[in-house]
Amino acid sequence: MSSGITPYRVDIAQSELDDLSARLHKTRWPRQVPDAGWSRGMPTAQAKELVDRWLSAYDWRVWEERLNRHPQFTTEIDGHGIHFLHLRSPHADAFPLLLLHGWPGSVFEFLDVIEPLTEYGHHLVIPSHPNFGFSGPAGAGWDSHRVARAYKELMARLGYTRYGAQGGDFGAFFAPDLGRVDPSHVASVHVNAATVGFIPFGGAEEGAELTEGESVRLARMKNFLDDGSGYFQIQATRPHTLGFGLADSPAGQLAWIGEKFHDWAHPAGSIDPDVVLTHAALYWLTNTGAPSAQMYYETMHTTSRPTPSTTPTGVANFAEDVAIQRFAEPLNNIVHWAEYDRGGHFAALEVPELFTEEVSGFFAKHR
Repeated sequence: MSSGITPYRVDIAQSELDDLSARLHKTRWPRQVPDAGWSRGMPTAQAKELVDRWLSAYDWRVWEERLNRHPQFTTEIDGHGIHFLHLRSPHADAFPLLLLHGWPGSVFEFLDVIEPLTEYGHHLVIPSHPNFGFSGPAGAGWDSHRVARAYKELMARLGYTRYGAQGGDFGAFFAPDLGRVDPSHVASVHVNAATVGFIPFGGAEEGAELTEGESVRLARMKNFLDDGSGYFQIQATRPHTLGFGLADSPAGQLAWIGEKFHDWAHPAGSIDPDVVLTHAALYWLTNTGAPSAQMYYETMHTTSRPTPSTTPTGVANFAEDVAIQRFAEPLNNIVHWAEYDRGGHFAALEVPELFTEEVSGFFAKHR
């Protein structure tokens, strides 16, 4: 295994973009139940609007250039190449920080918080996870603990002996597990969009006295399990079957993740369409729609389970999040808990100023 770090720039071949355009022009649209809105998934009308924009106004090269403004690298860890951004703060006492995205996100989520966080005094390491984006498809067995161990090695390879980890969605799996596998170097962990280890999947005990906020979050979680988790079950059980549609139809890839960018935002549908298209394009151009689904399969089939952590942990609950402190405390050393009525699942995208203030404020106290 090489321990070398190689500079990287995104440069998608024009032939790939031409093929994408040709496929979008030939999209075969599904028949849907009339006037169902978003209750059964993405409506054809909204999908057509996005595809029309993809073809006529959206420019992948603009977003490629935005990403290429920042130093990017690849390195091989545990037999797999990992792509990451690495930004150094000008501050002499800067504190290193890992930023960890989730599904269906990417490193693009953090573009609006990179400059303010480095100005606040953070070196930033922002990886594309194995099976995601420019890190590309990985083999079997890449569960949260294995990803965490890879990032332990990455931070050591970069020379960081004390650092923090922040993550949302699957990043909120990886960051706490990093605190478990590297407690001597991880000073603290911060999460948003947290689930496993921070919620009661079976619901609260009968007769438990709940605050109004806890009741709201439990109701939101129940609604997700009853009516919004079908994608989870498919990706956790049959990611390969799903993959045929995601790898062959860019409109299918767009609808599969575009629904989540719509439903999980606060308010729903408030994320810039070009951001949604950038993520659809990224998953399409790297053919990582099906590979990224493997994280759900690995999560449901892993033999590793969260153990109590001593690493100081902070939680930010944005408006659409479901974490509840009393259920998070048995497995996590909670030292900070914040509740917000703004921002959704993609907080760094949706409320970058608030996200920056929350994250920088936490790590200023826990470094």
